[in-house]
Amino acid sequence: MSVNMKGKSFLTLMDLSAQEIRYLLDLAHDLKAKKRMGLHGQALKGKNIVLLFEKTSTRTRCSFEVSAKEEGGNVTYLDPGSSQMGKKESLEDTAKVLGRFFDGIEYRGFDQQVVIDLAKHSGVPVFNGLTDLDHPTQILADMMTMEEHLHKPLRECKVAFVGDVRNNMSYAWMFGCCKMGVDFVGYGPQELIDGADKSILTACQAEGEKTGARIQLSHNMDDLKGADVLYSDIWASMGEEELIPQRAKLLAPYRIDDAMLEATGNPNVIFMHCLPSFHDFETKLAKEWKDKGVDIREVTDEVFRGRHSVVFDEAENRMHTIKAVLVATL
Repeated sequence: MSVNMKGKSFLTLMDLSAQEIRYLLDLAHDLKAKKRMGLHGQALKGKNIVLLFEKTSTRTRCSFEVSAKEEGGNVTYLDPGSSQMGKKESLEDTAKVLGRFFDGIEYRGFDQQVVIDLAKHSGVPVFNGLTDLDHPTQILADMMTMEEHLHKPLRECKVAFVGDVRNNMSYAWMFGCCKMGVDFVGYGPQELIDGADKSILTACQAEGEKTGARIQLSHNMDDLKGADVLYSDIWASMGEEELIPQRAKLLAPYRIDDAMLEATGNPNVIFMHCLPSFHDFETKLAKEWKDKGVDIREVTDEVFRGRHSVVFDEAENRMHTIKAVLVATL
């Protein structure tokens, strides 16, 4: 099946067909192989991309900048203090202006509606670098990493997201899994399961019925059985620091450790994480909370650094999959 994504925005995997996601993954594998051989193209020559960041990032910013430049494109970075969007100028007006200057717009911030409105008003492809609802570029990189390490089709895999099943990574995984026929279980406290967005769960389960994916939320560790991936995220996102003590108390039983790896019954299970991660006490925040008697680690250092962990391959693949998105749409 022929796939043409030129001019298409990348807001959520729910907007894409399984064929389009497959095309992006295949393209990412190809571009990674070429980079390893020292080969770079000019697919983005003459293209200008603006990065709008309301939330800071290491991997997302670096991935967009390196990817664009390796394919001949140009990047302009705007942090919250460098744009009048939402302050002196409406989102709609900003989108219309940026659409005249740039060939593509990346946004990383809070409200999913922002990327939707940017795409609506700008007239150019818009890329979701993270919102409070979704993180599609991360899932694309994660699926690429799964294919590299699990050596079997995605539709034969099972992903277990462990922790706060209401967060953007859990939802992003639901979107990706239901599209690609991957079984998904969000494993966390019943209190958080009850707070999950039921409309998202229902929509993903309905899509999963078409692709053969089972999408569920559970507080029962038995549902980790057969998982090929154990996935974790920090327990409190940016701006939620005041919630750390109660989150740590609630989620401590869901810290990924060797026992949880064994609970999958899969000796080849891999550990994945979108990063940054609290896995030791070498960061300022982890030290500060440890001194207050709070352990904020969502994964043990033994697992994070152990043989099951593929987190740095995963981080690198952000670059290759984002390059694929840019090349395919611009």
